[in-house]
Amino acid sequence: MSYTAPIKDMLFVLKELAGLDTVAGLPGFEEAGFDTAQAVLEESAKLCEQVLAPLNVEGDRNPSSWKEGVVTATPGFKEAFRQFVEGGWQGVQHPAEYDGQGLPKLIATPCIEMLNAANLSFALCPLLTDGAIEALLTAGSEAQKQRYVPKLISGEWTGTMNLTEPQAGSDLALVRTRAEPQGDGTYRLFGTKIFITWGEHDMAENIVHLVLARTPNAPEGVKGISLFIVPKFMVGEDGTLGERNDVHCVSIEHKLGIKASPTAVLQFGDHGGAIGYLIGEENRGLEYMFIMMNAARFAVGMQGVAVADRAYQKAVAYAKERVQSRPVDGSAKQAVTIVHHPDVRRMLATMRALTEGARALAYVAAAHSDIAHRHADEHVRAEHQAVYEYLVPIVKGWSTEMSLEVTSLGVQVHGGMGFIEETGAAQYYRDARILPIYEGTTAIQANDLVGRKTLRDGGAVAQGLLREIDGTIEALKARNDDALRSIATQLESGRQAMARVVEFVVKHAKTDPNAVFAGSVPYLKLAGIVLGGWQMARAALIATERKAQDPSFFGAKIPTAQFFAEHVLPQAAALETSIVTAKGGEGWLAFDVEQF
Repeated sequence: MSYTAPIKDMLFVLKELAGLDTVAGLPGFEEAGFDTAQAVLEESAKLCEQVLAPLNVEGDRNPSSWKEGVVTATPGFKEAFRQFVEGGWQGVQHPAEYDGQGLPKLIATPCIEMLNAANLSFALCPLLTDGAIEALLTAGSEAQKQRYVPKLISGEWTGTMNLTEPQAGSDLALVRTRAEPQGDGTYRLFGTKIFITWGEHDMAENIVHLVLARTPNAPEGVKGISLFIVPKFMVGEDGTLGERNDVHCVSIEHKLGIKASPTAVLQFGDHGGAIGYLIGEENRGLEYMFIMMNAARFAVGMQGVAVADRAYQKAVAYAKERVQSRPVDGSAKQAVTIVHHPDVRRMLATMRALTEGARALAYVAAAHSDIAHRHADEHVRAEHQAVYEYLVPIVKGWSTEMSLEVTSLGVQVHGGMGFIEETGAAQYYRDARILPIYEGTTAIQANDLVGRKTLRDGGAVAQGLLREIDGTIEALKARNDDALRSIATQLESGRQAMARVVEFVVKHAKTDPNAVFAGSVPYLKLAGIVLGGWQMARAALIATERKAQDPSFFGAKIPTAQFFAEHVLPQAAALETSIVTAKGGEGWLAFDVEQF
């Protein structure tokens, strides 16, 4: 079974939950209404379903390979990449003045989901290029933008992000790659970078590496890191490519999943120094890199949604064809397809509800980003930027953790056949396992949610979202509908749990930081569950009004939302207990180190 893009649900979320009409009313987005969104999504679906999805299994079985410094992509990937860039897909959300399409992030987001659902390994290459474009547009000089951005958008070149080193891991204060000024505006870089996604390949004619390094006499720690452009091939004043730069791939990793995506070890400066160009000011590199990192973190959250949807589709197809056992209610005397069995339905409903909830939350976040960038009122821009920043670690952390549960359930639905590679269910499980790790582990996202996103404003953004949830609860209660009232009850309980946790975090962060940060991941998961459940509740309200218009679609949306409310939202209360009542980790933090 291949992939079918869930265009109907995507368009529903865009219009009804994320407010596409509002986004299309922003300056510069006037042509980006529903008709445009539908046309873009339908074209994206064709590429993803017909070209990229069929290569997914091939990439797993015949990964990218390394030989004497040369990396060759999986057969078919290079040709697929050409179709991807020739269709203009790399530039969907990037500015028209640099040859992008200038569409809202809200319309680009479902395209990103489709791309990752079709082929997660392939999608990582444009994901990193998007991040490089964002960083250059924000922090690069006009000359750097003109030289590099159009080529990145066209797909002639791709981009990478070079942070991690063997001794550093996620602690970038330990970065030791050095950049020596040459007196002519250039620097020579020396060092080793690891875990560089698509750091070397044969799909594009050049690779633009964005590299964190230290200049001489730079302060220790994160305040002494600068950001540099280091192209694989030198670029002339006229944009033509010159000689090979002193950056080489010395190996690629052998991994659990995403095998077609080459994860490179890059060596800078073994032959005199890799020539690099400073982006912005010295010692502000981490600040600039966070622009790229935040773009990548949101995109990784979409990877979680994407692989979850792919696993769900495969599990449903199998459950509808696999015949096994008679139904427990005696409704048939012969064996039936397993989709008729209660626990299989529970698993499928869990997969569907979690995926739809995470999709809706991410699309809503994308709309906040668009308003933050384009609204005419500075105060409104700031408000929406704060909400977007609050949601990013949740989209990244919760959606990727969710994908592990969903892809694991996908294997379980298949039973023993799910453990057999030939069925394909296991690939989604293996591919998903990296998602809560790269671009910052779930704990790093949770620390960000606590430290930078909740404490910086005393929980004001979180409380603002809780007030919006109150409005949805009141609307649910006002309807004479048993399903909606059940959703209201559970959403109200989850909302109260989140409110108490936010209060706990704000109150105890300074007096008992261990307790707060020990509960940071549970807080992130709780926030994802409650905010995702809120979006599902909003969807149910709309679905009850329009059920007659499309009984199949809206008739499924209501029980999906009710399932989320009754089977997922109750987890919020348990998470609150582990954070507030148990004070995060009061018990296990008392362990002596030797007792572990």
